[in-house]
Amino acid sequence: MTVASEPALRVGARVLLLNRDDEVLLIHARDPDDPTHHWWELPGGGQDPGEKLEDTARREIAEETGIVLDEIGRKLWTRESRFTYRGRDHHRLDHVYLARTDRTAPQVTLQHTANERAGLIERRWWPVAELSQCADKLLPAELPGLVEILLNERFPASPLTLIA
Repeated sequence: MTVASEPALRVGARVLLLNRDDEVLLIHARDPDDPTHHWWELPGGGQDPGEKLEDTARREIAEETGIVLDEIGRKLWTRESRFTYRGRDHHRLDHVYLARTDRTAPQVTLQHTANERAGLIERRWWPVAELSQCADKLLPAELPGLVEILLNERFPASPLTLIA
């Protein structure tokens, strides 16, 4: 009898990146093995061994968007999730940081993995009003409300804990 093993926890960092118009940069992705499963998410990814989470956030933004961030702001929330992607179960713990940029075009060459290239649909800057009207799956689902609270300067001082 084979017992299914629990997927290993993968720790990562994501960035709620706002431009000068307070638009949010999101990545539209899909499961290459199930193209009907698609979503919008904050840019980011897995932490390398020995890497500080803020450095993970900066590296992932540069790799996925080509935007180089001089500084990363405060941690807004952590989000634990379990999901199936490409037929495998995954367990993630993402630390989400705030950052702002005046740059919207890539400054360095994008460095997507083969898996990211297979699943990438597009990148888009979202005005908050449009984000709240998005009919597609958002990760996290609470994103429009979280951004609105942040922009209205009512976001808690301590990072939130979200569980998907």
